[in-house]
Amino acid sequence: MTSQITSQTDIQHSTVPAYAAPSAKAPLERTAIPRRPVGEHDVLIEIKYSGICHSDIHQARDGWTEGIFPMVPGHEIAGVVTEVGPGVTRFAVGDRVGVGCMVDSCRECDNCRAGLHQYCTGGNVATYNGLDKNGDPTYGGYSTHIVVDEQYTLRIPDQLPLDVAAPLLCAGITLYSPLAHWKAGPGKRVAIVGLGGLGHMGVKIAHAMGAEVSVLSQSLRKKGDGLRLGADHYYATSDETTFQKLAGHFDLIVSTVSAPLPFDAYLCLLKTGGALVNVGAPEEPVSLNVFSLMLGRKTLAGSAIGGIPETQEMLDFCAEHGLGAEIELIRADQINEAYERVLASDVRYRFVIDAATI
Repeated sequence: MTSQITSQTDIQHSTVPAYAAPSAKAPLERTAIPRRPVGEHDVLIEIKYSGICHSDIHQARDGWTEGIFPMVPGHEIAGVVTEVGPGVTRFAVGDRVGVGCMVDSCRECDNCRAGLHQYCTGGNVATYNGLDKNGDPTYGGYSTHIVVDEQYTLRIPDQLPLDVAAPLLCAGITLYSPLAHWKAGPGKRVAIVGLGGLGHMGVKIAHAMGAEVSVLSQSLRKKGDGLRLGADHYYATSDETTFQKLAGHFDLIVSTVSAPLPFDAYLCLLKTGGALVNVGAPEEPVSLNVFSLMLGRKTLAGSAIGGIPETQEMLDFCAEHGLGAEIELIRADQINEAYERVLASDVRYRFVIDAATI
């Protein structure tokens, strides 16, 4: 097994260390995975840090759909370029880079041409638990190296430390995209549902955009953190009076939770013309009374990460405003424990794997 890659010759027939789930719901274990040769427009990235996203757990445990195993999760990747293909023009050896939730797309559909690669109608290629254009499985960031086309590689500004930048490649863009699309900013009242790995970035970004920010959480347990991160208000949804006193209050609500919400109750919190946007993805179906939408011309919407241009825009925005994730750095042999702690909401607010320990 090749654990250190220094040239294109090395990677042509190499394997690299990684942590993988051998089957659905099985604990992750150290293994070795193949990485493709560095092609004409590829960059070879030495991974420094990889965030743990709740969606990693969903997929490793077949929560959403049947997965491809063995599975190497990880789509919050920060590292350094160690080699470039002969046709690469965007990056050079030594550049600080990131990789998010996708590593390719059809590049030809209207959405791809508009920079909305996350909505590629031809099917984008997931960073892990997917199949590339050759039909080979993709493996994610819980590894030491990855080869990615330069068009799907992001530049991490020097102002952002790589460890706190890694979660921005999913958590950051997942919140930035709807906040930007629905124009969070001065004069807008924005609520973030849930203060977790996604939600805490929503608070930071909405505050930096100039909105009046509230957190809607089950309890007041994290109120101090929420206010410190930029929230103006913090409310407990377990208190029935919260929904009464906040009726018709918000322009935009972004739900980050992965459990089904009582949508009718939350839609009542919107002003006329307001929007409730889901970025959390429950495994179970949800229900809705359409009168909750009709009476107030309200919108129930969803949003998925961002395209490559918007993701770079987000990274630049976060660098300008000094925004990184709140992280707990862990060793690779702590991944399984970290999964259980994520499920128990026992992390503030993102686990990040030190890839040097893989």
